[in-house]
Amino acid sequence: MERSGKLILVIAIFFMGNVFAQEEEEVITKEEAIALALERNYGIEIAENEVEIAENNQGILNSGYLPSVTGRAGANYDLNDRLTEPENGEALDQQGIESNSYNASVNLNYTLFDGLGRFYNYKSLKEQYDLSKLQARETIENTMLQLMTVYYEIARLTENVEVLEDVLETSKERVTRAQYQFDYGQTNNLVVLNARVDVNNDSVNLLQTRQQLNNTKRDLNVLLDRQITAKDFTVDTTVNFIPKLQLEAFIMEAETNNVSLLQLDRNMAITAYDIKISKSGYLPTIDLSGSYGWNYNRSAATAFFPGSRQTTDGISGGVSLNWNLFDGGTTSVQVQNARINYENQELRKKQVALGIRRDVANALGNYENRLYIYKVQEENVATNQDNFERSQEQFNLGRITSIEFRQAQVNLLDARTSLNLAKYDAKIAELELLQLTGQLLNIEL
Repeated sequence: MERSGKLILVIAIFFMGNVFAQEEEEVITKEEAIALALERNYGIEIAENEVEIAENNQGILNSGYLPSVTGRAGANYDLNDRLTEPENGEALDQQGIESNSYNASVNLNYTLFDGLGRFYNYKSLKEQYDLSKLQARETIENTMLQLMTVYYEIARLTENVEVLEDVLETSKERVTRAQYQFDYGQTNNLVVLNARVDVNNDSVNLLQTRQQLNNTKRDLNVLLDRQITAKDFTVDTTVNFIPKLQLEAFIMEAETNNVSLLQLDRNMAITAYDIKISKSGYLPTIDLSGSYGWNYNRSAATAFFPGSRQTTDGISGGVSLNWNLFDGGTTSVQVQNARINYENQELRKKQVALGIRRDVANALGNYENRLYIYKVQEENVATNQDNFERSQEQFNLGRITSIEFRQAQVNLLDARTSLNLAKYDAKIAELELLQLTGQLLNIEL
């Protein structure tokens, strides 16, 4: 009865320890990692700030369509001594003569017509805003690909640790079995030593893999702007692949949705507006102006005139036309250069589009190849698992040597780690293909 009570206590302590460990261990899902990256990643924050700047630039306040209104005010004060000596008569000596004046005005200036340069510049700013959003999208795509590469590397190393823990446990059992056999004279000490060497090797491999796992987790913390020394966490090791038909549809629309090509489209639109802005230099500008002013002057008396005060106020307005009939060829050169720049943008788009088609074809080939390797590795694991179980059974019956059993164990280890590598390599290849087709941010990772 006492023994059973102790057993129950041990089981309860073990169960409670597992519960506490599970409560303390944080699980970061793919969705949570993406949300944290979008919220905290410095590169994404900088890109979003650039979009905000472009949004400000394309507003009405930066368009040149609003008039300018200025206010002016001034005051003058004079203190003089004056000696007036007429040809005939008595000299007049005046000391401390004061005079002052005040003025204030409100002035309005407005460009009524500038050759449509302002209009096309406003359109260009709209295109630059769209371009900045595409640049931000490219930054987000690159960050997401980097993030998921690190995330899936953590998943791969996590599964490798589990595999190596199983291998180490089996090797320890083999040492125990070899030691019993040696104690009872059924084998020699060399078998025990070989088993212990294998345990040491398996322990080192496990230790190194755990260190790689911890380092990669720190990489993820940096991407998510988390404390480097944050508590330990695990990731979701589930991997789902996109259906083939859906992926083919994405590939068909790659040139329509690829972010690099979309940016070139915006650049071409901006360059087209640059041509029209340059042509506006051939046309005249018409400006309107208006003002309201108030002036007050107080002058001191002289020998011949009494002092006076004068106040004036009123409004004025005007219109002016300025036409640069010849500017030395500057406008002509600007138009020609803008046209050449547009041609370069067209050539650049053709070049990039050709490269995108090549990259998509290469990425698709890599993805299909890695997916095939993954399926082959699944079959390989099943075969090696069956071989290992049969070898273990034969080893326990003493029908094969420890070296043969170890080889079966190593073969299974290699197969399982190769399967993990193939699975995540295939997923990363899929993500790279999705980025090229412009769909990386539109699907569930």
